[in-house]
This record gives sequence, C-alpha cells and structure tokens, in this order.
Amino acid sequence: MKQLLIIVFCFFVTFTFAQQKNKYVRIETEQGSCIIKLYNETPVHRDNFLKLVKNGYFNSTTFNRILKGFVIQGGDQDSMYAKSKTFNSDQYWIKPELNAALFHKRGAVAMGRDDNAAKESYSTQFYIVDGKPCTKEQLDAVEKKYGTHIPEEQRIVYSSIGGVPRLDQQYTVFGEIIKGINLVDKITALKVNKDGNPDKVVWMKLSVLTPEEVADELKLTL
Repeated sequence: MKQLLIIVFCFFVTFTFAQQKNKYVRIETEQGSCIIKLYNETPVHRDNFLKLVKNGYFNSTTFNRILKGFVIQGGDQDSMYAKSKTFNSDQYWIKPELNAALFHKRGAVAMGRDDNAAKESYSTQFYIVDGKPCTKEQLDAVEKKYGTHIPEEQRIVYSSIGGVPRLDQQYTVFGEIIKGINLVDKITALKVNKDGNPDKVVWMKLSVLTPEEVADELKLTL
C-alpha cells in the first residue's frame, strides 16, 4: 500500500510539472521591447528571475555590456559580486541547471557568472544572446575545442538564425525571446566603448505578463 501511494504521488508531481504553464516577462527599454518565455526545465533560475521582476529589482538596472555578435548583458555588474562586497538579500549564487536541450541560439536568455568551477550563476545578472550564423566548420571546431556535441537540430538553428555555441553547457539558459527579437538589433546598434559599455545609459523595465496579456500579445488561447 505504501509503495502504491509513493507511485501515485510521483505520478501526480510529474503530471503537475508537465502541465505547468510557462511564465512570460516583458522587457521594455527606450529602444523598444520584447517578450521572453521562461523555461520550466530550469525552475530555480525561473523562479529567481520572476521574484526579481515582481519586486522591481531590474527596474533600477541597465544593459551595461553590449557586444554586437555576442550578447547584451544587464542587471548587476560584475563588480557587484566582488569577493570583498557584502551581498544584499537578492544577491547570491545559484547552482547551475544545465540542460543539453536549452542552448545559446540567438534570442536565448541566460544567467551571467564569473569563472567559478561550479558554474554557479549570479542571481541578479542576465544576458540575451545576439550571436551570428555559424558554418559547419565553426560548429565542428567548437565541438573539438570544448569536448561537446551539437545535435543536428541545434546545428540547423545555429547555421540559420545564429547564436554562440561555445557557451553551451557553461552557463544556464533559462528562457528565450519569443516576440520582439529586433530589440537586440536596436541595442547592439548603440555606440559603445571598447569594453562594450554604451555611451548612453540603457535603462530597463521588466514586468510579468498576465495570462490575458500573453494571449493578447501572442494571439494564444491559454
């Protein structure tokens, strides 16, 4: 009887997770806006991001590192995570949630980090992939250099819309832009210095979309 209850409970948890609807966040800047879908496959990163969006944390931060053909990065700067600095309640390390099916295609959203061996993420720093289309030879070279395997379906994406495959399995990807990818183009068109810092501050405002807003924006029935 006890074993039966355990099996039923496990089935319920699995079914509930499978049925869980995705959460969506709008990013607004002076350059435009986009909508990102958060992945249920990375629940810790998803929930951390949602918490910060809901409490308005990112609304006082900027896209401070803009590297055309690579990424646009925002939230807290690297210096906020210096070893000598005292963290606030929203700043901490998150264990990686690496998933081979979630990769650094153009428009992917991932968490930043330093070079720590555990690949733990900064809780308050994220980036959006710009990248560029890759040739077969370039993808082969990434596999050889990093000892990874890029599945054929991902190769098709990397060769068509582009991305940054060398970051796969190194940083946690937890979402993707599903509307408004041209925001990346507009931000990467800004003038920056040699370190990627923009001449003009790029403030951001993030908000969690309601199911009704998602349905309206994406023309879906939820």
